[in-house]
Amino acid sequence: MDAIIKAVRQMTGLGQQDFADALGVSFTSVNRWENGHSVPNHMAQSRIYDFCRAKGIPLETVVYAGIAEQAAGIAAMENRMILYHGSKSGIQGRIMPLSRDRCDFGRGFYMGTDLRQCLTLISDFAESKLYVVSLKLDGLRMLRIPPDIEWALFVAYNRGKMDGIRGTRLYQKYERMAHEPDIVVGSIADDRMFYVLDNFFQGNITDKALVASLSALRLGEQYAAVTQAGCDAVSVEREISLSYLERRCLQDVSQENRLKGVSLADEVCRRYRREGLFFDEILEQEKEVR
Repeated sequence: MDAIIKAVRQMTGLGQQDFADALGVSFTSVNRWENGHSVPNHMAQSRIYDFCRAKGIPLETVVYAGIAEQAAGIAAMENRMILYHGSKSGIQGRIMPLSRDRCDFGRGFYMGTDLRQCLTLISDFAESKLYVVSLKLDGLRMLRIPPDIEWALFVAYNRGKMDGIRGTRLYQKYERMAHEPDIVVGSIADDRMFYVLDNFFQGNITDKALVASLSALRLGEQYAAVTQAGCDAVSVEREISLSYLERRCLQDVSQENRLKGVSLADEVCRRYRREGLFFDEILEQEKEVR
């Protein structure tokens, strides 16, 4: 928090006294905040947020830089990779595959390569925490899903969107895929992709449009530890708590990403209006084969 406040003030070119006057607080408060001797309360953080909005200060850039600095410094370790995990209320006890059932790759412990996506995912929760974790892949069964229709249909299976074709070869294919690995790796369905996926499942865009969206967004990857063996290979390296100011800023970014998703879905829908298959057509084809 101290680095964020100092960076914001320096962007304005104000001294500590002028900055304090602009926020309606004392010079001592600003000085103590920047020296890390105290943390601004909820009201003061709201004033800083409003100040940045009024002055056009790119607060999200400052927030990301501050969090990235805290997350940095974890040295690469032999046979381990560094990932990020966002938790709504913090990790308690042993890491286990306890996410909700209808997640993209099934129930598991989710980690990602994209720090920003991880942060926006937890921005709405007051007790949210970011974790820098390491994952040891040796000896684990891994399934890597390509960023194409295969990914979309695997997500559809795990979200229960294919329950209407139980018993078909297509359903059984993804059922087997879901039960074989310890770790599933595939594209992250971030705030933008959520909207595109929903449009695909609802029959508004085709599989061609969906794949084009995946390519255009260039999403990072998520790693889901879907068995206890996979979870036991995860180690927490650093825990970072998010302040109200940081969460408020990230909520704005999340909303902006959702709007980008809407715009993207509309664009690809127009471009691929008559190309490819709709989701219900894919399922109907499978029913006919059965």
